[in-house]
Amino acid sequence: MSRRRLPVLIALFVLPLLACTRSAERSELTVRLGFFPNVTHATALVGLEAGIFARHAGSGVTLKPMAFNAGPAAVEALFSDALDITYIGPNPTLNAFIRSRGEAVRVVAGATSGGAAFVVRPEIASADDLRGKKVASPQLGNTQDVALRRWLQTQGLRADLAGGGDVSVVPQDNAQTLAAFRAGQIAGAWVPEPWATRLVLEGGGKVLVDERDLWPGGQFVTTQVVVRTAFLRRHPDVVERLLRGQAEATAFVNAHPEEAQRLVIEAIARTTGQRLSEPVVAAAWRNLTFTYDPLPATLRKAAADAAALGLLDLGALERAGVGLDALYDLRPLNNALRFLGQPEVAPQ
Repeated sequence: MSRRRLPVLIALFVLPLLACTRSAERSELTVRLGFFPNVTHATALVGLEAGIFARHAGSGVTLKPMAFNAGPAAVEALFSDALDITYIGPNPTLNAFIRSRGEAVRVVAGATSGGAAFVVRPEIASADDLRGKKVASPQLGNTQDVALRRWLQTQGLRADLAGGGDVSVVPQDNAQTLAAFRAGQIAGAWVPEPWATRLVLEGGGKVLVDERDLWPGGQFVTTQVVVRTAFLRRHPDVVERLLRGQAEATAFVNAHPEEAQRLVIEAIARTTGQRLSEPVVAAAWRNLTFTYDPLPATLRKAAADAAALGLLDLGALERAGVGLDALYDLRPLNNALRFLGQPEVAPQ
Protein backbone atom coordinates (compact mmCIF):
# COMPACT_ATOMS: atom_id res chain seq x y z
CA MET A 1 0.00 0.00 0.00
CA SER A 2 1.25 3.48 -0.83
CA ARG A 3 2.50 5.48 2.11
CA ARG A 4 0.61 8.47 0.72
CA ARG A 5 -2.72 6.59 0.89
CA LEU A 6 -2.18 5.33 4.44
CA PRO A 7 -2.89 8.63 6.30
CA VAL A 8 -5.98 9.14 4.15
CA LEU A 9 -7.35 5.70 5.00
CA ILE A 10 -6.62 6.24 8.70
CA ALA A 11 -8.43 9.57 8.61
CA LEU A 12 -11.41 8.02 6.85
CA PHE A 13 -11.63 5.39 9.58
CA VAL A 14 -10.77 7.45 12.68
CA LEU A 15 -12.70 10.69 12.08
CA PRO A 16 -16.13 9.07 11.85
CA LEU A 17 -15.27 7.07 14.99
CA LEU A 18 -14.39 10.27 16.85
CA ALA A 19 -17.59 11.92 15.65
CA CYS A 20 -19.62 8.97 16.93
CA THR A 21 -17.80 9.10 20.25
CA ARG A 22 -18.52 12.82 20.66
CA SER A 23 -22.15 12.26 19.72
CA ALA A 24 -22.42 9.48 22.29
CA GLU A 25 -20.84 11.67 24.94
CA ARG A 26 -23.38 14.38 24.19
CA SER A 27 -26.33 11.99 24.27
CA GLU A 28 -25.21 10.82 27.70
CA LEU A 29 -25.22 14.31 29.25
CA THR A 30 -27.40 14.35 32.36
CA VAL A 31 -28.15 17.73 33.89
CA ARG A 32 -28.96 17.69 37.63
CA LEU A 33 -31.54 20.45 38.09
CA GLY A 34 -32.37 21.58 41.64
CA PHE A 35 -35.57 23.17 42.94
CA PHE A 36 -37.51 23.63 46.16
CA PRO A 37 -41.14 22.40 46.48
CA ASN A 38 -42.38 25.93 47.12
CA VAL A 39 -44.55 28.47 45.30
CA THR A 40 -41.59 30.85 45.11
CA HIS A 41 -40.05 28.24 42.77
CA ALA A 42 -43.12 28.20 40.54
CA THR A 43 -41.29 28.64 37.24
CA ALA A 44 -39.07 25.66 38.05
CA LEU A 45 -42.05 23.50 38.99
CA VAL A 46 -44.05 24.53 35.91
CA GLY A 47 -41.06 24.14 33.61
CA LEU A 48 -40.58 20.58 34.83
CA GLU A 49 -44.27 19.63 35.08
CA ALA A 50 -45.20 20.96 31.63
CA GLY A 51 -42.11 19.52 29.95
CA ILE A 52 -40.90 22.99 28.94
CA PHE A 53 -37.34 22.48 30.18
CA ALA A 54 -37.03 19.03 28.61
CA ARG A 55 -38.21 20.35 25.24
CA HIS A 56 -35.69 23.18 25.22
CA ALA A 57 -32.85 21.02 26.55
CA GLY A 58 -33.07 18.91 23.40
CA SER A 59 -32.74 15.23 22.60
CA GLY A 60 -29.08 15.07 23.65
CA VAL A 61 -29.76 16.04 27.26
CA THR A 62 -31.50 14.22 30.10
CA LEU A 63 -32.81 16.29 33.00
CA LYS A 64 -32.60 14.88 36.51
CA PRO A 65 -34.79 16.97 38.84
CA MET A 66 -33.55 17.14 42.44
CA ALA A 67 -35.69 18.54 45.27
CA PHE A 68 -34.15 20.39 48.22
CA ASN A 69 -35.74 21.75 51.37
CA ALA A 70 -33.14 24.40 52.19
CA GLY A 71 -30.49 26.47 50.44
CA PRO A 72 -27.47 25.12 52.37
CA ALA A 73 -28.21 21.58 51.18
CA ALA A 74 -28.35 22.74 47.57
CA VAL A 75 -25.09 24.64 48.02
CA GLU A 76 -23.33 21.56 49.38
CA ALA A 77 -24.60 19.59 46.37
CA LEU A 78 -23.15 22.23 44.05
CA PHE A 79 -19.82 22.14 45.88
CA SER A 80 -19.64 18.34 45.68
CA ASP A 81 -20.43 18.30 41.94
CA ALA A 82 -23.71 16.49 42.67
CA LEU A 83 -25.79 19.34 41.20
CA ASP A 84 -25.33 21.40 38.05
CA ILE A 85 -27.96 24.13 38.10
CA THR A 86 -30.51 25.10 40.71
CA TYR A 87 -33.24 27.52 41.70
CA ILE A 88 -32.21 29.03 45.02
CA GLY A 89 -32.52 32.11 47.23
CA PRO A 90 -30.06 35.02 47.26
CA ASN A 91 -28.44 34.46 50.65
CA PRO A 92 -27.37 30.83 50.04
CA THR A 93 -26.04 32.02 46.70
CA LEU A 94 -23.99 34.72 48.40
CA ASN A 95 -22.65 32.24 50.93
CA ALA A 96 -21.57 29.86 48.15
CA PHE A 97 -19.88 32.67 46.22
CA ILE A 98 -18.02 33.94 49.29
CA ARG A 99 -16.99 30.49 50.55
CA SER A 100 -15.44 29.70 47.17
CA ARG A 101 -13.77 33.13 46.90
CA GLY A 102 -15.92 33.91 43.87
CA GLU A 103 -15.17 30.70 41.99
CA ALA A 104 -17.89 28.07 42.43
CA VAL A 105 -21.18 29.58 41.20
CA ARG A 106 -22.72 32.09 38.82
CA VAL A 107 -26.19 33.62 38.74
CA VAL A 108 -27.52 33.26 35.20
CA ALA A 109 -31.16 34.36 35.59
CA GLY A 110 -33.87 35.41 37.97
CA ALA A 111 -37.05 33.52 38.78
CA THR A 112 -39.14 35.27 41.43
CA SER A 113 -39.44 38.66 43.10
CA GLY A 114 -41.37 39.46 46.27
CA GLY A 115 -43.38 37.02 48.31
CA ALA A 116 -42.18 37.73 51.86
CA ALA A 117 -43.96 39.45 54.74
CA PHE A 118 -43.86 40.08 58.48
CA VAL A 119 -47.11 38.59 59.80
CA VAL A 120 -48.05 39.38 63.41
CA ARG A 121 -50.83 38.74 65.88
CA PRO A 122 -53.86 41.07 65.57
CA GLU A 123 -53.01 43.02 68.73
CA ILE A 124 -49.61 44.12 67.35
CA ALA A 125 -50.18 47.57 65.87
CA SER A 126 -46.60 48.88 65.53
CA ALA A 127 -42.96 47.96 65.95
CA ASP A 128 -43.00 49.27 69.51
CA ASP A 129 -45.59 46.62 70.45
CA LEU A 130 -42.93 43.99 69.76
CA ARG A 131 -40.73 44.93 72.70
CA GLY A 132 -40.21 41.92 74.94
CA LYS A 133 -41.88 39.64 72.38
CA LYS A 134 -40.61 36.61 70.47
CA VAL A 135 -40.75 36.46 66.67
CA ALA A 136 -39.54 33.87 64.17
CA SER A 137 -37.58 33.66 60.93
CA PRO A 138 -36.90 30.58 58.77
CA GLN A 139 -33.16 30.26 59.46
CA LEU A 140 -30.35 32.32 60.99
CA GLY A 141 -28.82 34.43 58.23
CA ASN A 142 -31.32 33.43 55.55
CA THR A 143 -32.99 36.03 53.32
CA GLN A 144 -36.02 36.64 55.56
CA ASP A 145 -33.93 36.56 58.75
CA VAL A 146 -31.73 39.36 57.42
CA ALA A 147 -34.79 41.38 56.33
CA LEU A 148 -36.40 40.99 59.77
CA ARG A 149 -33.31 41.97 61.73
CA ARG A 150 -32.58 44.92 59.47
CA TRP A 151 -36.18 46.19 59.76
CA LEU A 152 -36.13 45.89 63.55
CA GLN A 153 -32.88 47.86 63.52
CA THR A 154 -34.49 50.66 61.49
CA GLN A 155 -37.30 50.77 64.05
CA GLY A 156 -34.84 51.31 66.89
CA LEU A 157 -35.18 47.74 68.21
CA ARG A 158 -32.23 45.51 69.02
CA ALA A 159 -32.21 41.79 68.24
CA ASP A 160 -28.91 39.99 68.77
CA LEU A 161 -27.90 36.77 67.05
CA ALA A 162 -28.32 34.72 70.25
CA GLY A 163 -32.02 35.51 70.60
CA GLY A 164 -31.67 38.37 73.04
CA GLY A 165 -32.32 42.09 72.83
CA ASP A 166 -35.49 44.17 72.69
CA VAL A 167 -37.07 41.54 70.45
CA SER A 168 -36.13 37.86 70.52
CA VAL A 169 -35.69 36.44 67.01
CA VAL A 170 -36.00 32.65 66.95
CA PRO A 171 -34.98 30.95 63.67
CA GLN A 172 -37.08 27.82 63.12
CA ASP A 173 -38.70 25.68 60.45
CA ASN A 174 -41.67 27.35 58.74
CA ALA A 175 -44.07 24.53 59.64
CA GLN A 176 -43.02 24.87 63.28
CA THR A 177 -43.56 28.63 63.02
CA LEU A 178 -47.15 28.15 61.87
CA ALA A 179 -47.86 25.81 64.80
CA ALA A 180 -46.19 28.18 67.29
CA PHE A 181 -48.09 31.16 65.92
CA ARG A 182 -51.43 29.39 66.19
CA ALA A 183 -50.58 28.37 69.76
CA GLY A 184 -49.73 31.97 70.71
CA GLN A 185 -46.09 31.13 71.43
CA ILE A 186 -44.69 33.79 69.07
CA ALA A 187 -45.93 37.28 68.23
CA GLY A 188 -45.07 37.10 64.56
CA ALA A 189 -42.78 35.82 61.84
CA TRP A 190 -41.04 37.13 58.72
CA VAL A 191 -41.57 34.31 56.23
CA PRO A 192 -41.78 33.63 52.50
CA GLU A 193 -44.87 32.49 50.65
CA PRO A 194 -46.97 30.44 51.03
CA TRP A 195 -46.22 30.61 54.76
CA ALA A 196 -47.07 34.30 55.06
CA THR A 197 -50.48 33.62 53.56
CA ARG A 198 -50.95 30.55 55.77
CA LEU A 199 -50.16 32.59 58.91
CA VAL A 200 -52.94 34.97 57.86
CA LEU A 201 -55.55 32.47 56.64
CA GLU A 202 -54.85 29.60 59.05
CA GLY A 203 -53.28 31.45 61.97
CA GLY A 204 -55.48 34.52 62.13
CA GLY A 205 -52.57 36.92 61.72
CA LYS A 206 -52.21 40.19 59.85
CA VAL A 207 -49.46 41.62 57.67
CA LEU A 208 -47.48 44.29 59.51
CA VAL A 209 -44.83 44.63 56.80
CA ASP A 210 -45.08 43.57 53.16
CA GLU A 211 -41.41 43.45 52.18
CA ARG A 212 -42.21 44.81 48.74
CA ASP A 213 -42.92 48.16 50.42
CA LEU A 214 -39.29 48.37 51.54
CA TRP A 215 -37.81 48.16 48.03
CA PRO A 216 -37.83 50.63 45.11
CA GLY A 217 -40.52 49.59 42.68
CA GLY A 218 -41.60 46.83 45.07
CA GLN A 219 -39.11 44.40 43.52
CA PHE A 220 -36.43 42.31 45.24
CA VAL A 221 -34.94 38.97 44.34
CA THR A 222 -36.44 35.96 46.10
CA THR A 223 -35.42 33.10 43.82
CA GLN A 224 -32.76 32.99 41.13
CA VAL A 225 -31.11 30.48 38.81
CA VAL A 226 -27.57 29.51 39.79
CA VAL A 227 -25.17 27.24 37.91
CA ARG A 228 -21.85 25.67 38.81
CA THR A 229 -19.18 27.76 37.13
CA ALA A 230 -17.40 24.66 35.81
CA PHE A 231 -20.62 23.37 34.24
CA LEU A 232 -21.33 26.75 32.64
CA ARG A 233 -17.87 26.87 31.11
CA ARG A 234 -18.14 23.33 29.77
CA HIS A 235 -21.77 23.49 28.55
CA PRO A 236 -22.73 27.11 27.82
CA ASP A 237 -25.04 25.96 25.01
CA VAL A 238 -26.98 23.67 27.35
CA VAL A 239 -27.35 26.44 29.93
CA GLU A 240 -28.59 28.79 27.22
CA ARG A 241 -31.21 26.31 26.04
CA LEU A 242 -32.43 25.72 29.59
CA LEU A 243 -32.75 29.47 30.03
CA ARG A 244 -34.95 29.58 26.95
CA GLY A 245 -37.12 27.19 28.92
CA GLN A 246 -36.94 29.50 31.95
CA ALA A 247 -38.12 32.42 29.81
CA GLU A 248 -40.98 30.34 28.39
CA ALA A 249 -41.98 29.05 31.85
CA THR A 250 -42.00 32.64 33.13
CA ALA A 251 -44.28 33.70 30.29
CA PHE A 252 -46.56 30.73 30.98
CA VAL A 253 -47.04 31.38 34.71
CA ASN A 254 -47.77 35.04 34.00
CA ALA A 255 -50.20 34.37 31.14
CA HIS A 256 -51.95 31.32 32.66
CA PRO A 257 -51.92 31.75 36.45
CA GLU A 258 -54.73 29.30 37.21
CA GLU A 259 -53.18 26.49 35.18
CA ALA A 260 -49.75 27.30 36.61
CA GLN A 261 -51.12 27.16 40.15
CA ARG A 262 -52.64 23.76 39.46
CA LEU A 263 -49.29 22.46 38.18
CA VAL A 264 -47.50 23.88 41.23
CA ILE A 265 -49.96 22.29 43.66
CA GLU A 266 -49.56 18.91 41.95
CA ALA A 267 -45.75 19.15 41.89
CA ILE A 268 -45.53 20.10 45.57
CA ALA A 269 -47.97 17.33 46.57
CA ARG A 270 -46.01 14.72 44.64
CA THR A 271 -42.67 15.89 46.06
CA THR A 272 -43.66 16.41 49.70
CA GLY A 273 -46.80 14.29 50.12
CA GLN A 274 -48.65 17.41 51.31
CA ARG A 275 -51.21 19.28 49.22
CA LEU A 276 -51.56 23.04 49.54
CA SER A 277 -55.11 24.36 49.25
CA GLU A 278 -56.11 26.28 46.15
CA PRO A 279 -57.13 29.40 48.14
CA VAL A 280 -53.71 29.53 49.88
CA VAL A 281 -51.79 29.23 46.61
CA ALA A 282 -54.05 31.76 44.84
CA ALA A 283 -53.60 34.29 47.66
CA ALA A 284 -49.84 33.72 47.82
CA TRP A 285 -49.58 34.09 44.04
CA ARG A 286 -50.80 37.69 44.23
CA ASN A 287 -47.76 38.57 46.34
CA LEU A 288 -45.24 37.21 43.84
CA THR A 289 -43.76 38.55 40.62
CA PHE A 290 -42.27 36.01 38.22
CA THR A 291 -39.36 37.41 36.24
CA TYR A 292 -36.17 36.15 34.64
CA ASP A 293 -34.44 39.41 35.62
CA PRO A 294 -32.16 38.53 38.58
CA LEU A 295 -32.40 42.10 39.97
CA PRO A 296 -28.68 42.29 40.92
CA ALA A 297 -28.97 45.66 42.69
CA THR A 298 -31.32 44.16 45.27
CA LEU A 299 -28.93 41.30 46.00
CA ARG A 300 -26.09 43.75 46.56
CA LYS A 301 -28.28 45.67 49.04
CA ALA A 302 -29.22 42.44 50.84
CA ALA A 303 -25.54 41.50 51.01
CA ALA A 304 -24.65 44.85 52.55
CA ASP A 305 -27.44 44.44 55.13
CA ALA A 306 -26.28 40.94 56.05
CA ALA A 307 -22.67 42.12 56.38
CA ALA A 308 -23.74 45.02 58.63
CA LEU A 309 -25.53 42.52 60.88
CA GLY A 310 -22.43 40.32 61.10
CA LEU A 311 -24.06 37.54 59.09
CA LEU A 312 -21.91 37.77 55.97
CA ASP A 313 -18.16 38.24 55.46
CA LEU A 314 -17.84 40.43 52.38
CA GLY A 315 -14.25 41.07 53.43
CA ALA A 316 -13.37 37.57 52.19
CA LEU A 317 -14.21 38.69 48.65
CA GLU A 318 -12.19 41.88 49.04
CA ARG A 319 -9.19 39.87 50.23
CA ALA A 320 -9.57 37.62 47.20
CA GLY A 321 -9.79 40.63 44.89
CA VAL A 322 -13.30 39.67 43.74
CA GLY A 323 -16.35 41.92 43.50
CA LEU A 324 -20.00 40.92 43.68
CA ASP A 325 -20.43 41.83 40.02
CA ALA A 326 -18.44 38.67 39.17
CA LEU A 327 -21.29 36.61 40.59
CA TYR A 328 -23.38 37.34 37.49
CA ASP A 329 -23.05 35.97 33.98
CA LEU A 330 -26.09 37.07 31.99
CA ARG A 331 -24.68 36.18 28.57
CA PRO A 332 -26.54 32.84 28.31
CA LEU A 333 -29.80 34.51 29.37
CA ASN A 334 -29.47 37.33 26.87
CA ASN A 335 -28.53 34.88 24.12
CA ALA A 336 -31.67 32.93 24.98
CA LEU A 337 -33.81 36.07 24.96
CA ARG A 338 -32.41 37.15 21.58
CA PHE A 339 -33.24 33.70 20.21
CA LEU A 340 -36.81 34.08 21.50
CA GLY A 341 -37.11 37.62 20.17
CA GLN A 342 -37.46 39.13 23.66
CA PRO A 343 -35.76 42.19 25.19
CA GLU A 344 -32.43 41.54 26.86
CA VAL A 345 -31.77 42.05 30.56
CA ALA A 346 -29.42 44.94 31.21
CA PRO A 347 -26.81 44.76 33.99
CA GLN A 348 -27.71 46.78 37.07
